[in-house]
Amino acid sequence: MYVILVYDVGEKRVGKMLKLCRLYLNWIQNSVFEGEITEVKLEELKIEALKRMDPDKDSLIIFKSRQEKWLYKEIIGKELSSIGNFL
Repeated sequence: MYVILVYDVGEKRVGKMLKLCRLYLNWIQNSVFEGEITEVKLEELKIEALKRMDPDKDSLIIFKSRQEKWLYKEIIGKELSSIGNFL
């Protein structure tokens, strides 16, 4: 499946969440990630994210789609991290 993940966590936890999310998805902008991921890996990511979050103050939002082709992405301004095809 293809996901877009957005998090909003306290300043002290930002670095830990960034490192965690980079293990699973492509970083595209501050606190925003996207990419293909399996259901199992997504569940693993959510479990690990909960360990780093304060559920009373932090949030994690995941948008799911079957494939990237079902989404239209328009970038205005500078793209912080382009995602290309790797061979």
